[in-house]
Formats: sequence, C-alpha cells, structure tokens
Amino acid sequence: MTQKTWRVLVTGGAGYVGAVLVPKLLEAGHAVTVLDLYLYGDDVLKSSRGNPALREIKGDLRDPDTVADALAGCDAVIHLACISNDPSFELDPGLGKSINFDAFRPLVRLSKAAGVKRFIYASSSSVYGIKEGVEVTEDLPLEPLTDYSKFKAMCEDVLAQEREPGFVTLTIRPATVCGYSPRQRLDVIVNILTNHAVNTSRIKVMGGTQLRPNIHIDDICDLYLLSLQLPDEQIDGKIFNAGEKNHSVVDLATMVRDIVGDHVQMDFLPTNDPRSYHVSSEKIREELGFAPKRTIADAVRDLVTAFREGKLPNAMEDPRYHNIRTMQTIDLK
Repeated sequence: MTQKTWRVLVTGGAGYVGAVLVPKLLEAGHAVTVLDLYLYGDDVLKSSRGNPALREIKGDLRDPDTVADALAGCDAVIHLACISNDPSFELDPGLGKSINFDAFRPLVRLSKAAGVKRFIYASSSSVYGIKEGVEVTEDLPLEPLTDYSKFKAMCEDVLAQEREPGFVTLTIRPATVCGYSPRQRLDVIVNILTNHAVNTSRIKVMGGTQLRPNIHIDDICDLYLLSLQLPDEQIDGKIFNAGEKNHSVVDLATMVRDIVGDHVQMDFLPTNDPRSYHVSSEKIREELGFAPKRTIADAVRDLVTAFREGKLPNAMEDPRYHNIRTMQTIDLK
C-alpha cells in the first residue's frame, strides 16, 4: 500500500504523547505543524528540530488567530491538546473547561474552513465511568465521573455534529498511556509505580482489585499513524477503544516489582478512587486490524532504562513530570 502523506496539525504536539508522535510522523514522511503552549519545556522536540517538514508554534489553542495560523496549509488534524488528569481540574475548573471544551468547536470549524479533510480526536476511555463486571464496548452508555471525562464526552458529540461530507472524523478512546517520552509524565499509574519502585524501593498499592486499562505510548502513536493511512469509509464517524490487556492495580504493581527487583516493597492501602473498567479493544482489531505490539511490561522496562540512563533526573521532586504541579508553578490562566 502506498503511504499517503499529510500535512498534519498536532495540537498538544509537545505533550507526553505528542513528543513521541511528532518524530514518528516526520519519519513517515508527513509534514507536521505543532501547536502547543510548551509548558513542560521548549526542548521537548529538539531531536526533530532542523527537519524542514516541522513547524512549531508556541501558542494557545483558545486564540482563534493562532489556531487559524497553525492550520494554514494543513489537511489533517490530530487533536491531543488538553489539560489531562482528572485532578488537574482542582486547579481551576474554568481553565479546564476553556481548553478542553470551549476551544473545541472553534477548532473543528476553523479546521473545516482551512480545508482539513481528516480530523482525529483523542478522547479517553474514562468517558465510560465505572462499569463493573462487563466488557466495556463502544456502544455502552457514557457515564463520565469527572470534569475531564465529561468534557471529553461532550467533545465527541460536537465532533459528530460537525462531521460532513469531505470532513472525515475519527474518535479514539485510548486507555491510560504509559511508557517513556521525552516529555515524561510520572502522574499516571504505571509510570507512578515504576518511578517509586526505582527511586524509593517502595510502591503503594491503592486498593488493588480495580481494573485499569493501559496502552504503551508507542502503540497509541502507531494507531494515530495508521489512522492517516486508512480509507475514509473505514473510519469516518467511527469511535474506537484502544488498549492493551486490562490489568488490576495489584497486577500492575506486581509486574513493576518483578521487573525492578524483589527488594521493592509493596504497601497496600485503601483507595477513594473506585474506577474499574474492563475495556474491550475487539472492535478496533476487527475493523481496523489494529492490535498493540507492545506490553505494559515493555513500558515498565523502557522507563526503568530511562531512569538508569539518567534521562529522568530528580524524578521524585521535579514538578515538570506532573501536570498539576507544573500548572500550579506557572499559574496558567
């Protein structure tokens, strides 16, 4: 199959997933524009700088003129930008709403006006809420529990409303992403457990039986690349879950300990976060032929290597590895 090349706007391209995705897009021959606030450092994409196919715009998704400038010449959008992590909304609910929801329809409409033909939206498996004892398939009702997941679900509705002939839309509901990135996050479960195991030799297991779906960061990026190659009719207006296996929290902790070493102590504590869901990724395998190539254990091993090679200095203290702490530091409005 001949690889189609696009001129892609990646919103949030200097974020956790974007920092892995953008180099992959460039390597595949796409031209890439990144629109990002660069809250976590200006050098996240330094390995790709100098590539003439990369354009970086340091700007705010909420500013229509900036968005229109970023969209110039683009025929595809991969929309990653958001304040992610449910507790981020403890900072300022208005901030989260302005970025995660209010800016969305204007982005979609400006995309259409700019001639964008394909719009790929990164939603979240958290839109399902708590679904005990069932396989969570794409046709189940959404019961989002937090502002973050509510706005994700609301944006899905907006995208469905804005879809029209010639403007192909695709919504992906990723499981929690894990693994190493040049813009590392250490505030998601697998990465938290690995950080603590490597750097303190103790991990806290909050609850334990809850099922938490995860996906390796390279796999979710490969899915976005695949979604640029598939024919319109295979993806237009579709919604897909994307995850690896569903592991319980205690299984994740045990996996981390087994990789880091038997010296790691596991402390079991109660949790006030009851979310548990068994996300099914059968539909995406059957309809798009997508299945993760990497395991969650691979993500843990990649992180352990990064820690041991000194790529994640001051991992227990530095706020840049934590979305909330960073936003508190810079007082984003």
